[in-house]
Amino acid sequence: MIDYNNIINNIISVKATNIVSLDLFLFVVLGLLFSLAIDVLFGELPTRVHPVVIIGSVISFFKNIFIRIKNRFSGLLLVVSTGIVVSLLLFVIYFIFKINIILLFIIFIILLSSTYSVNMLLKTAVDVKKDLDVSIDKARKSVSYLVSRNTGELTEGFIVSAVIESLTENITDSYVAPVFYYTVFAAVIFICPVENQLFYLLLVPMIYRMFNTLDAMVGYETEELKDIGFFPAKIDDILNYIPARISGVFVVVSAYLLKLDGKNSFYIMKRDARKCPSPNSGFTMATTAGALNIQLIKKDTYILGDPNKDIEKDDITKAVNLSKLTIILFTLTILILLTLIYVIL
Repeated sequence: MIDYNNIINNIISVKATNIVSLDLFLFVVLGLLFSLAIDVLFGELPTRVHPVVIIGSVISFFKNIFIRIKNRFSGLLLVVSTGIVVSLLLFVIYFIFKINIILLFIIFIILLSSTYSVNMLLKTAVDVKKDLDVSIDKARKSVSYLVSRNTGELTEGFIVSAVIESLTENITDSYVAPVFYYTVFAAVIFICPVENQLFYLLLVPMIYRMFNTLDAMVGYETEELKDIGFFPAKIDDILNYIPARISGVFVVVSAYLLKLDGKNSFYIMKRDARKCPSPNSGFTMATTAGALNIQLIKKDTYILGDPNKDIEKDDITKAVNLSKLTIILFTLTILILLTLIYVIL
């Protein structure tokens, strides 16, 4: 008979030794794999129970309170208040389910999967390509949900560009960044165990998603949001700084493996990645433009890549395949790193 209490004690409690328990290692690795599988196979959780939607509601509640403070301190209050509520809600869930390791693992992978958006990211790009096959007006409407620009008069080339920009820009925050922070904290608890470490292992990517959602909701330079959105936007930029550059490198490697123009992908990343208003988004967009030998253009904002060939709707398929391989390679790399840390310790 399996001793669940012993397993729970092995992976939740702090031990006197720094040697990583096999139970903890398997929980971390299988947690990552199963959560990714849930997202890829089933997509987003229902809206009414989706943690990111709940986080958005918490943000909206505090935003309506603190936006009356007409200085940047309002954004700091918004960040702290939202962080406290999110942490408390997550701890309550953890406390309820930690009595049984199987139940805890199930809720863990479900909640962790909510910090990714791989399925939606890839499916949305494919759907716009299908809409282009039907009519350009249908594609214009579909792409309007992906980008903030006016899509009413976009040509096919600009629609394709917008889709590829949205797809590749979001590789970082839709998967690479939350997994990066999940891995960083997993390494920390491998080396220095802490009390309730599985709670923190889940909290870290969830807090990343919280900042990402904060930036999406209030991180704009409008008259209304410029004060309250300052801290959330800056923190989001900081959190994405390393993951965005890691993502760019993996896009280049994927381009080589797919026999696209890997050399040009790296060259365009070095040349154009910093042309975007965001300090991070250009690293995956520019590398993709270089790999496909196309230009990605947002009027009056940036031009990435060279027009070595005309952009066409089949480039969406190539960008989707490039994004898929980037995600796969990054995941394999993370699994190898976690295994090496476990073996070394």
